[in-house]
Amino acid sequence: MKNILFVASECVPFIKTGGLADVVGALPKSLDREQFDVRVIIPNYMAIPERYRNNFEYVSHFYMDLGGLGSVYVGILTYQLDGVTYYFIDNQYYFGGPKPYGDIHWDIEKFCFFSKAALSILPTIGFHPDVIHCHDWQTGIVPVFLHTLFKDNPFYHGIRTIMTIHNLRFQGIWDIPTLKLYTGLPDWVFTPDRMEFKRDANMLKGGLVFADRITTVSDTYAGEIQCEFYGEGLDGLLRAKSGTLSGIVNGIDYDIYNPATDKDIDTQYSTRNYLKGKAANKAALQKELGLPEDPDTMLIAMVTRLTDQKGLDLVNWIIGRLVESRVQLVVVGTGDPRYEGLFRHMQDVEPDKVRAYIAFNEGFAHKVYAGADAMLMPSLFEPCGLTQLISLRYGTVPIVRETGGLRDTVQPYNEYEQTGTGFSFCNYNADEMLFTIYYAEQTYYDNRKAWNNIVKRGMQQDFSWNSSARKYEALYNELCSL
Repeated sequence: MKNILFVASECVPFIKTGGLADVVGALPKSLDREQFDVRVIIPNYMAIPERYRNNFEYVSHFYMDLGGLGSVYVGILTYQLDGVTYYFIDNQYYFGGPKPYGDIHWDIEKFCFFSKAALSILPTIGFHPDVIHCHDWQTGIVPVFLHTLFKDNPFYHGIRTIMTIHNLRFQGIWDIPTLKLYTGLPDWVFTPDRMEFKRDANMLKGGLVFADRITTVSDTYAGEIQCEFYGEGLDGLLRAKSGTLSGIVNGIDYDIYNPATDKDIDTQYSTRNYLKGKAANKAALQKELGLPEDPDTMLIAMVTRLTDQKGLDLVNWIIGRLVESRVQLVVVGTGDPRYEGLFRHMQDVEPDKVRAYIAFNEGFAHKVYAGADAMLMPSLFEPCGLTQLISLRYGTVPIVRETGGLRDTVQPYNEYEQTGTGFSFCNYNADEMLFTIYYAEQTYYDNRKAWNNIVKRGMQQDFSWNSSARKYEALYNELCSL
C-alpha cells in the first residue's frame, strides 16, 4: 500500500472557486483503493457549508513557529467521505473570512501558514506519505519546506513531491523580505535558481524547482508553457525541467455530471433518447430565461469566468454580427465589470436573442449544459478546461480555440469523413472565430443529421477520471520506486 497525500487550497464538495476544486475532489476517489491510501488536506474555511463542518471530528491541536510571526495555533479536524479521509487545518485568524481568497498579500501569508501546517500535522495524524501531491501556487512552498526546514527530521525522509500547475498565470509573488518573515526559510532559497523571480519571491517557482515531478492538466498545455507566450516568465525553468514535466488531462466526475441522473435538469436523457431529451431541456431553458421558445433556433451558451483569458475580447469584437444571425446567446458567469456590462447591454438591445445571467449557480449551469445546442470557448489559453468536457457529456457541441486542453479534448468536425465532436479555430482572431461559429450554424441548419451525429459522438466520449487516474497511479508508482 502506498500513501498519497493531496495538499490543496480547495476541494469539492467542501469549497470551490474553480476547476482545481473539482480535480482535488474527484481524483482521490478515482484511485485504486487496494494500491493507494489517499488522504487530502485543505484549510478549515468558515465558508465550508455547515452540513459538513458540523460533522468534522476534532483530532488534535498544537502551536507551530511560523517564521518571524512567532507561535501560531494549528488545529486538526477530520472527516470521511466516499472512502477518502480529509483533514482540515483549523485557524480562524487565517480561514475565518467569508471566502477562501482575499487580497494577494493576505493570501500569501495564510498559505505560507497552511503549507507549513500541512507538513507539521503529519506525525500527529500518524500518516507518512510516500508522495505529496501539491496543487498550484498556494502549496508551492510545501516542497521548499520539505527540502529545508524539515529535511533533518527523520519522519520526513523519503517523501517525494509532485507539483501540479492548474493555471500558470497565478504564482504567489511578493517581496523577498516578507516571504522570509512568513516562512523562516534560509537566504539561499531566495536566489535566481530557486525562489527569486524578478527580484521578488515566487511561491510556485519554489515548488517547481524543488518538486520531484511537475504535471499540468493537459498534454498541449505542458508544451505551451515551455514557450515564452504561455510561460508567464517561467518558460526557461520549465524547459530546463522538461524531463520531469508531463501533461495529464483532467477528467470530470461522471456521477455529478450525468444527464441520465441529473436532478437539476428538466428532463433526464442519455445517448438512447438524447434528441428528445435535449429538445425538452432547451424548451425549459428558453422558458425560464424568457427567450422565444423556438426549438429550431440555435442556442449558443457560454458558462465561464468573464475575463480576458476566456476570449471575451474576441466575443466583444463580433457580438453585433453574431446576433444578426439566427441564434440565441446565453452567458453565465461573473468577472470583469466591462464584460458583465457588455452582456447586460446586449440583453437590453437584443432581448429576444441574448440573456446575461451574471451570477454563478451550479444547478442553473447544469440546465444550460443540458439545454444549449453549442458551447463557445474561445480562450486565449486554457490549461485544461472542464466546461467542454461537461458539454460533451451533455451533448452540447463545443466551439473552441485550439489551445491547451481544448485542443486535446475536442476533435474538430470533418464533414467529409463524418468525424469529430466539435468545431475549432486555430488563431486568436475574432473573425476566424466568427467564421467557425457560422460554420457550426450552417451544419446545424443545413445538415441536422450530421449535427446530431456530432452530438452523439461527443456524448460517447469518456472523459471520466478512469484513464487519467491510471496515469497518475503510474506516476505515483514511478516516484515510489526512486
